[in-house]
Amino acid sequence: MARQSKPAPIRVLIAKPGLDGHDRGAKVVARALRDAGMEVIYAGLRQTPEDIVSAAVEEDVDLIGLSCLSGAHMALFPKVLELLRVQKVKDVPVFAGGIIPDEDAKKLKKLGVRAVFGPGTTLEEIVTTARAIARRAQ
Repeated sequence: MARQSKPAPIRVLIAKPGLDGHDRGAKVVARALRDAGMEVIYAGLRQTPEDIVSAAVEEDVDLIGLSCLSGAHMALFPKVLELLRVQKVKDVPVFAGGIIPDEDAKKLKKLGVRAVFGPGTTLEEIVTTARAIARRAQ
């Protein structure tokens, strides 16, 4: 009898765009996604939108997670979305986390960010949402 191969894990890029130097939350989310069976590529601090999109294309990810605590989310996150469109990367959803006011979260969702997580969001909710929206959902 042939063994059924396990589907490849969802590949997620977690990135910290801009000059924000606080990455504890991003690392906690990365660990939770990894513990849930996803393959996580952590891009690290102070990434440019160009760096993030380049890494997403190179790593052939199924999902991009952006984290921002500095207040620059309305400049940085739309730039990442724009560069994804320019690179013709249409099927890789983006989710976001950090200190993002509700009004900004609504604007980001209208621009194409699939989910926005703020302080107090459970890791279970983030994992469940990531699985549901990933390009290669499991």
